Amino acid sequence: MGRVLFLKRKISITTLLIVIGCCLLFVSSVLAQPGAYHFGFKKSVDGRLPSIDEEGFKDIIMKHGALFLGDTNKKDLFLTFDNGYENGYTTKILDVLKNKKVPATFFVTGHYVKDQPELMKRIVAEGHIVGNHSWSHPDMSQLSEGQIKLELEKVKEQVAILTGQKEMNYLRAPRGIFNERVLAASKQFGYTNVFWSVAYKDWDVNAQRGTEFAYREVIKQLHPGAIILLHSVSKDNTEALGSIIDEARRQGYEFKSLDELMISSELLILRANKEHAE
Repeated sequence: MGRVLFLKRKISITTLLIVIGCCLLFVSSVLAQPGAYHFGFKKSVDGRLPSIDEEGFKDIIMKHGALFLGDTNKKDLFLTFDNGYENGYTTKILDVLKNKKVPATFFVTGHYVKDQPELMKRIVAEGHIVGNHSWSHPDMSQLSEGQIKLELEKVKEQVAILTGQKEMNYLRAPRGIFNERVLAASKQFGYTNVFWSVAYKDWDVNAQRGTEFAYREVIKQLHPGAIILLHSVSKDNTEALGSIIDEARRQGYEFKSLDELMISSELLILRANKEHAE
C-alpha cells in the first residue's frame, strides 16, 4: 500500500511539473510574439516632411513595403477615406470629387459593403479605388494568419460581386493597429498596407469643430508625397473638402491615385536596382 501511495505521489508531482513546464513554454511563446503597434507619426510642420523615425516600427514598414508617404520630390497628394459606416456624407464627398476631378481611395469594412451597396457601386463607377479595411474591423494583430486571410477575402469577394472590381490591392488595418505578422500575411495575400502622413482627430462625430478647423488641420500638414487620411463620417471634412482641394492646387499640388503611386514606386525601385547593379 505504501509503495502504491508513493508511486501515485510521484506521478502527481511529475504531472504537475509537466503542466508547469507547458505553461512556462506558453508564456514564453506569447512574450516572444512581435509587439503590436498603433500607427503614429511626427506631423509635418511648415512643409517639412513627417517622419516615423521615432515610433519603433520603421524597419518592418520598410521590410514589407508598406506605404507611409509617396515620392517626396514631387508635389503629389493621395487622398484616402476610411469608411467603417455611413453617416450621411459620402454622397456629398463623391459629388465634390467628381466636380473637382480628384481620384480617391475608399477603405471599406464588411458592414459598409452590406449596408451601402448603391454608394459602393457609385464609388467604383466614378473611377475611385476601393481598398480593404477588413470585414469586421478587428484588432488584426490578435488574429492568426488564417483569420487575417478570411477577414480580407470576404471584403474582396463581396465588393467584386457588388461592383465588378475584381482586384483589391490596398489594405488599411483597422485603427492603424498592426504587427509584423499582419504586414507579412497581408503582403502574402497580395496587399500593400497603406498608412498615412496627414491626419487629425476627425472620426469623433460628437466632437466636430467646424469647417474652418478641418481645413486648417489638413492644409497645415501638406507636404510632397502626402497620403491624406480622412474619415467619411466627419461633417467637418465633408464641408471643407472642396476648399482643401482648391488650396492644395493653389499651392502647386496635384491629386493622384494610389495606383499611380505604386507605378512610380516600382519604377524607382527598378531604377535603384539598375544603378546598384552597374
